[in-house]
Amino acid sequence: MVKEILTEFELIVDSCEQPRERPGAYEEQKKYYSGKKKNHTMKNQLIVLPNGDDIVDVVAGKPGPKSDINLFRERQKGFDPRQRFNGDKGYEGELSIKTPKKKPKKGELTSEQKERNKELASSRIFVEHLIRLVKIFRVASERFRLNSQKYEEVIMTICGLVRFRIGALVLKI
Repeated sequence: MVKEILTEFELIVDSCEQPRERPGAYEEQKKYYSGKKKNHTMKNQLIVLPNGDDIVDVVAGKPGPKSDINLFRERQKGFDPRQRFNGDKGYEGELSIKTPKKKPKKGELTSEQKERNKELASSRIFVEHLIRLVKIFRVASERFRLNSQKYEEVIMTICGLVRFRIGALVLKI
């Protein structure tokens, strides 16, 4: 039932990386080393409603080098096949995600393409705002020094607190 209700919306998806303590074992180091951030990182992905009204889905604690699109493809199976998404350039190549146009090599985007990219960015900004609200918590923004087995639990708790703060989660006493 919830899946059918969600198909009415175009959900916004984005991911972020958080540094973690350098693992001791070499294989573990290779698994978590992100060349993009030049650090050992954990990756989180948030899927939110338009206008940032609520967090629909959270993926926490995946290895940093895992690409955004592969992270999304694993999680997409839990959604209705008709569900539409809006993402950044990291999600290019997936049919169900609307992404901005990349500038061609040795070329320029037309003014219409630039305008469309601007419109997509303005509708996608709400997921960035929610990521910022998650990263207000120091444990979710600085190097994660706790036991890495507890990472997902900590991030999910923070997402619950963010949902409470934005009024999406109302507890009845």
